[in-house]
Amino acid sequence: MNTIAFIGLGNMGSPMAENLLKAGCHVRVYDLNIEAAKALGEVGAVVASSLEQAVEGVDTVITMLPAGEHVRAVYLGDHQGGVGLLNLVSKGTFLIDSSTIDPASARLVAGEAAKKGLEFVDAPVSGGVAGAVAGTLTFIVGGTDQGFEHAKQVLQHVGKNIFHAGQAGDGQMAKICNNLMLGILMSGTCEALSLGIDNGLDPQVLSEIMLQSSGRNWALELYNPCPGVMAQAPASNSYKPGFMTKLMLKDLGLGLEAAQQSQSAIPLGTLARNLYAFHNAKGNAELDFSSMFEFYRDKHQS
Repeated sequence: MNTIAFIGLGNMGSPMAENLLKAGCHVRVYDLNIEAAKALGEVGAVVASSLEQAVEGVDTVITMLPAGEHVRAVYLGDHQGGVGLLNLVSKGTFLIDSSTIDPASARLVAGEAAKKGLEFVDAPVSGGVAGAVAGTLTFIVGGTDQGFEHAKQVLQHVGKNIFHAGQAGDGQMAKICNNLMLGILMSGTCEALSLGIDNGLDPQVLSEIMLQSSGRNWALELYNPCPGVMAQAPASNSYKPGFMTKLMLKDLGLGLEAAQQSQSAIPLGTLARNLYAFHNAKGNAELDFSSMFEFYRDKHQS
């Protein structure tokens, strides 16, 4: 059976690691949040006390970290003054990074890994916490053909759809494009529902109408942002994430960075990023990103 080191046990990482355990993999976990690691230890994971201990002798390493700076620090060095993971793993260890970061960082790590004869793929995920728990995540992989085939053998235990976007960094670029569209889509859905409510419409009825019309979209179908419309959605559970507002803001920022580099016009993405920046600054950083709906309703609460 595979021995997998899982580094980064946040809202997404923990259920992913647990699903690997359920699939029969030997899993060694490490996180600066000791309690998160201990919780997985209670369901069969081996809890490592350091990054060095986590990756010693494993077949595969999966990282799920907050941002590019953390990925660079863990793989290349300076994680709390330590040696980078690329200098700690055994020859032949396969490396998967499922963080959502800038493509340049993914390409940098892939290049440095290749110099040491190591295979690295970037494999950001889509599907949120619910998908992580259910094992139905979508993985968007950037790397060599061989790396992609290897990644599929591991990621099939935690995901339903696994795509090969292209070479190193292309997984990240595809994920950035997806989340740029998601941020725009959610903002527009909140705006339309709020307009309907302002003009006397029942949001449940309006949602059903739009679901059967040309305004149909993922948010209306699976993630309605209006409280009380969809029982399982974060909106009906005090906007408990889910996918936090601060993470959507980060991803939209990555979209702006990519657009600057390619001189692409993204006016709607820029507007969505600014809307989330305002919403985030008003104390909503830890709420689900669908709480953008409350941004449009604030005038009725003042």
